[in-house]
Parts: sequence; C-alpha cells; structure tokens
Amino acid sequence: MARIVMKFGGTSMAGTERIRRVAGIVRRQQEAGHEVAVVVSAMAGETDRLVNFCREANALYDPAEYDVVVAAGEQVTSGLLALTLQAMGSKARSWLGWQLPIRTDKAHSKARIEGIDTDEILASMAAGEIAVIPGFQGMTEDRRITTLGRGGSDTSAVAVAAALGADRCDIYTDVDGVYTTDPRIVAKARKLKNVTYEEMLELASVGSKVLQTRCVALAMKENVRVQVLSSFIDENAPAADTLPGTMIVSDEELAKIQKDLDMESQLITGIAADKNEAKVILTAVPDRPGAVATIFTPLAAANINVDMIIQNVGREDTDTDVTFTVPQADLDRTLAVLEENRETIGYQKLTKDSKVSKISVVGVGMRSHAGVASTMFKTLADRGINIQAISTSEIKVSVLIDSDETELAVRLLHTAYGLDG
Repeated sequence: MARIVMKFGGTSMAGTERIRRVAGIVRRQQEAGHEVAVVVSAMAGETDRLVNFCREANALYDPAEYDVVVAAGEQVTSGLLALTLQAMGSKARSWLGWQLPIRTDKAHSKARIEGIDTDEILASMAAGEIAVIPGFQGMTEDRRITTLGRGGSDTSAVAVAAALGADRCDIYTDVDGVYTTDPRIVAKARKLKNVTYEEMLELASVGSKVLQTRCVALAMKENVRVQVLSSFIDENAPAADTLPGTMIVSDEELAKIQKDLDMESQLITGIAADKNEAKVILTAVPDRPGAVATIFTPLAAANINVDMIIQNVGREDTDTDVTFTVPQADLDRTLAVLEENRETIGYQKLTKDSKVSKISVVGVGMRSHAGVASTMFKTLADRGINIQAISTSEIKVSVLIDSDETELAVRLLHTAYGLDG
C-alpha cells in the first residue's frame, strides 16, 4: 500500500462530467489499497473571472481581500469532487487551507508555504477517507486567507505530499508526460520515462509549460517523487503507477535506474523554446567600475527579472554596449525604469526588440561530455540562424534568435542531438 497525493488542474476539473472522470481515477487508486489525498485547481478560466471581478470592484484592490475572492474557485471544485466521490460510494471530505491548516507568510497573492499540520488529515486517511484539498490557498498566522500565485496548485500538491510523507505526487495535466521537446513542433518528440529534478527545473525555467518552476524546486528540496500524467484517459484506464507518464526523481534514483538497466545517461534530455523574451540594448554606456550596477539595480528594485546579459569590450576605455533580455510582459516597465535612470546610467541610445526567442538544450550529461555547445552553434550556423546572445549553466545552454526561426531551430537541434524517436 502506498500513500499518494494526486493533483488535478483546471482543464481536468472543467465541469461536472470531467469531475466525474477525475473521481473515477481517484476511486481506482483507493480501491487498489492506497491512502489518497487529492489537490484540485479551480475550473479552467474561473480564476481569471474572479480576478476580473476584483479589478472591476477596485482597481487598487487590497491584496488580502483579493485572496479571499480568488481562493473561492478551488473551494468550489474541492467540494464538488468530494460530493461526486460520495455519490460513487467513497468516503471523502474536503479540507480547506484554513482547516488543515496550510500556514503561509503574509505575502498576499504570492504567499510561500511555511508548514502544514497533518495530524487530523492523516487520521482521516488511515480510516479510509479520501482527503480533497483546494490548491493555491493557505492561511497566515493571523488567520487571513492567502493565495500562492498563479500555478500555485502544483506547489500546494508537492507541499502536501512532503508534509504527509507520500510515496509520490501524481500531477495530472492535459499532457501525458514530459517530452524531449514540444510535440506540436517536432512530431518525432519522445516522451521521457524519467527526468531529474535539476533537468526539470531548467526545462521549466526556459519555457517548458508542463510544471511550474516553484513546484519543481520544492519537490527537489523535499525529495518528493513527482509523476506527470494525463487525466484525459479512457474510463477503464489502469492505475496511475502503471501508466506511461514521466517520473521526476533525484540524480541518485536515476543513476540507480540506469545502473539496473546497464545504460548510460542520455547526453541531452530536452529542448525548450520560449517566445516570451524581449531584448534591450544600451549603447555607449560609460566603461567604468559600477556601470552595470546602475543598470540592473533599479531593474531589480522594480522586480524585473533579467536573463541573458552581454557586455561588449570597451571602446578605447571610454564606453561599452550592454545587451540583456527580460520577459516580454515586463518590457514596458523596463523601458520606463531605464528612461527614469538614464542620467545615472549615462547611455546614449536604447534599442528594444520583442521579436526574439530563447532556445535551450538541457541535460545532466553535459557535466561529463564536451562539445554540447559547439554542436548547437554549428547546427544553427549551418542553416544561417544568427545567435544574438548566449547564456549557460552546468546542464543548460541557451541562445537568443529571431522568433521567426524558432520552430526550425528546435527541429534542427532535436535531430542534431539524436532525440528523434
């Protein structure tokens, strides 16, 4: 018998028919002898609807009251799923964020989980009751409702799994696993059986939409085994642990799996593309100590995340050019901050370009193999694709290219690294 936390997203909970299908999946896990807790998102589109109500009520809304409103979506789906399970003959009850409680800090609309009390819910599960928990929400020390930010239900599920000491956390989405790249771009993309936390963290950070970065980071910290599955399966589908999803595991567990199978780790795990980048070039910035600090300190103060950074060689010790990227959604704020600090920074010209895309290759095999970056650069160069910026980590190489060449670049690299199925 295992203890399993199951998480279902908004598309899985979009209407009574889909909730009934989810209830069937959950019920089968319990019938297999497992202790089960379920974390649910609001119905697809419901959170956006509630957010719009807040904006219409008060454009300068109080974040604490905003959380009261937007947390309601998950409360509805948790109650509906519990009711549906009861109608099927299962013992089930909902546990709202304040009832466990899920304790968070006071950062309303983007709260962080500090702890979860589990004594009562564990006793309930041991008695054969299915626990249904609304994701995305918690409670402060002074008993105010909080929400964790968009995509927070995945984080809730991993946090609950860690607190319950679950054997794994099954996250059901509208895709059936993690692929070597987006199957809509590359038809030969392969579903991966196992991915390490670190690889998944990099993939999530550079454009893979399967899991949120925060969720993966928490799973890595708490060593929670996460399985990605699809809820859009036949009514008579087998139990989750027999389905061909993708398991997110530690480096040590993956190494043991590979040793048992007598195989080496794959050099490259996946390729991700992100079109939500914008490039900014500051021309003729004074070439002096502290110059770049005058650029990036005010951007950091404005909570703008900067990704790739290139500083050119100074011209005769007088000035230099600085290129960097920011999320497209932050481009206007970035330009405003730079214009406001123009005199301090001392640049002569500002150029922007939102028609760019970041392409990344990710794999733990990079640690022990040379030539990954050169293969990427040569493959793109052979097809005349210009690289505008480069950034690297221990297991990732990212390049910035024209957005019109995104799909071509992904297909070329997928083939070049031998990932075609």
